[in-house]
Amino acid sequence: MAKVHPTEPQVSGPCSMNSAGKETFTIWMKSLVCHTNGCTIFDSKGQIVYRVENYDTKGSSEVHLMNLHGHVLFTILKKKLQILGCWNGYRGNFTSRKKEKSSFQVKKCCRILRGDRVCEVRVGFNKYFMVSLGNKKQGFKIVNSGGDITAEVKQKQLPTGMVLGDDVLTLEIEPSIDQALTVALVLVYGLMNRRL
Repeated sequence: MAKVHPTEPQVSGPCSMNSAGKETFTIWMKSLVCHTNGCTIFDSKGQIVYRVENYDTKGSSEVHLMNLHGHVLFTILKKKLQILGCWNGYRGNFTSRKKEKSSFQVKKCCRILRGDRVCEVRVGFNKYFMVSLGNKKQGFKIVNSGGDITAEVKQKQLPTGMVLGDDVLTLEIEPSIDQALTVALVLVYGLMNRRL
C-alpha cells in the first residue's frame, strides 16, 4: 500500500520545505474516526498536524479545524440565506453568537462573472482569490490581489508518477503564510464542494 506522505529526506521542524521553500502537506479527505465526515492533514514527515472531525452531515454549516490534540484553531460557519454561499472563519472555538468580527470571510463568486475565480477571500483588509486549475479534481490555488500564489492544492502524485485517489491532495504553502489559516480556507473549498 502506498504512503500518502512524501518519502524524501526531511528537515527537522513542524513541516519541511521543498526546494522552492514551499511547505508541503498531504490532505486526506477522510476522518480518522470511523463513520464520520472530516479530513486529516499530514506534514511532510507523515505526522498529523491538523484534523477535522465532522460528526454532523456532509456539507455541515459548522466545522472546527483542530490540531492533533483536539485544540480548536478555527471555527468555520456558513452564513444562512446567502444565494452564492458565504463562510466566516473565527480563530479558536467560536461558541458565542455575538457580533464578533470574523478572522476571514469567503464568498463564492458568481459563475457568469468569475472567470477562473471560484471564491473571494477577505482576511482583514487583505483580499485573496481561490482560482480553479480546471475541474474540481485538478485543484485550485489561492492568490493575493496582486496575483501572487500563496498556496496551491492538487491531487497527490507519487514520485513514480502514480496519482492517488481524488480524496488525497497535496497542499503547498508559500513561506511566511499562516498555515492554519490556509488549511481553514482549503476546508471552506471542501465544504463548497460537499467533500467534508
